[in-house]
Amino acid sequence: MLRIIDRYLLVQYLKTFFICWASLTGLYIVVDAFSNLDEFMKYAEESGRGLVTILAEFYTFRAIFFFDRASAILAMISAMFTITWIQRHNELTALMAAGLSRIRVVRPILIAAALITVGAAVSREFVIPQLRDQLTRDPKDLIGDATNEMNTQVDHESGVILKGQFTQAKEQKIHRPTFVLPPGLDYFGKHISAVDAFYLAPQDGRPGGYLFRPLTSPLELLKQPSLKKGGKTIVFTPADNPTWLKPDECFVASAIDFSQLSMGSKWRRYMSTPDLVEGLANPSLDFGAGERVLIHSRLVQPLADICLLFLGLPLVLRRETRNVFAAIGLCVALTVVFMLVGMACQYLGSVVYIRPSLAAWLPLLIFVPLAMALYDRIDK
Repeated sequence: MLRIIDRYLLVQYLKTFFICWASLTGLYIVVDAFSNLDEFMKYAEESGRGLVTILAEFYTFRAIFFFDRASAILAMISAMFTITWIQRHNELTALMAAGLSRIRVVRPILIAAALITVGAAVSREFVIPQLRDQLTRDPKDLIGDATNEMNTQVDHESGVILKGQFTQAKEQKIHRPTFVLPPGLDYFGKHISAVDAFYLAPQDGRPGGYLFRPLTSPLELLKQPSLKKGGKTIVFTPADNPTWLKPDECFVASAIDFSQLSMGSKWRRYMSTPDLVEGLANPSLDFGAGERVLIHSRLVQPLADICLLFLGLPLVLRRETRNVFAAIGLCVALTVVFMLVGMACQYLGSVVYIRPSLAAWLPLLIFVPLAMALYDRIDK
């Protein structure tokens, strides 16, 4: 059962956390919205919707993502602000004179920070993956009809190289696709080209892939049976699939869907950990060391968030600083050092200088002993 002092500190902490989150989120929204105001006004005029409604919808999703990215830092900053505030007003001294230890005083703050960390993890794994389409929308392409340069990708399972001039998100279309066929499928030429290629999701036993409409090269392929590799059909032709392919169409199967093709590595930040593990098992994607580091980092992230808090609180409690600006400077310095070490370890893992698992866990191996030593000496 919470005591009066626990409720008091909890309210102060949550109030500080909300103010910090709202302030930083609001600052981001104002800067980003004014930078792209012309695009929002154009979209509002074309869609017939209100500008305020569009802005509210667009930045609500961004605010959720911002919470996920900044929750650890905000949790530490809020805790340090709360402790600094009660020190400034001699409340900590009064509580210690009443027989409460420093660790007992900060216990409700630690519990609240742990709950915020859990909330961020839940959002990261269950909420953000469901909002991936909204989060990947570009303010300059709210309608989805803008064209983006296409990055060449390789389907490592079939060996097909996916190339094209540009992509269009609204229709999930590749303009002027030119896929390069691997040996064993290049009976009629190494390249298969069309005016456009549209992504079709797996359906009724048919694999996912790209519908070439109309085919421009090689035209003799339209009269030939489908092309197979290793007993698996890669190129479907209208000769033996007349029920769903028109005479001038063909279909290239690929496990690389349109979002993965058009966004490259960006789409992975919005995936849940199970989706990343599933992608790791997808032979078409051929995830590298960077993706393996990302998977391990997802598992480590809640522990890293708690570790950052345990590094920050003892420094404020032991210094007994009453200066809010000194607490801010301490937060910034500590966060920068912690993030730089984490980024350096992830880079070493992505270039396979160290194992991906070690790259994710190494920051904890460095900072956890330090955090526990600082925390253990708070009341000594």
